Amino acid sequence: MLIAALGATITVLGPWYHSLVQPRWAPPDILFGPAWTLIFGLCAVAAATAWLAAPDKGTRDVVIGLFALNGFLNLLWSFLFFRLQRPDLAAFEVWFLWASIAILVAVCWRFSRAAALILVPYLLWVMFAAALNTAVVALNGPF
Repeated sequence: MLIAALGATITVLGPWYHSLVQPRWAPPDILFGPAWTLIFGLCAVAAATAWLAAPDKGTRDVVIGLFALNGFLNLLWSFLFFRLQRPDLAAFEVWFLWASIAILVAVCWRFSRAAALILVPYLLWVMFAAALNTAVVALNGPF
């Protein structure tokens, strides 16, 4: 939940953000907070489930490392998009974020299908976010 709190401090929906043309299919801004809260809650449950199910210390260390990397990439996306106001860079970075989730799902699947399945909504949400990010770049660029 630390990542969620840090991400909230980076995400500023100020005049710059509100000036961006959004695609017609973009959800209202009010939905993003609850969606991310749910996603981060699921991530916490998945992390605890995976850590408890890991067969040994080495696997637990890998799980912790992958979740830490994912948290960093999540914060980096917010920093690029909102603080640096560079949706174009964020659109590139989001695929590293997505890959980190896909790797987490694959690694967790080996010893905890529950943890892996709990992460699937996060994977799908980031795919949607990537499409939205790409559309924002197309509608507003160059940056």
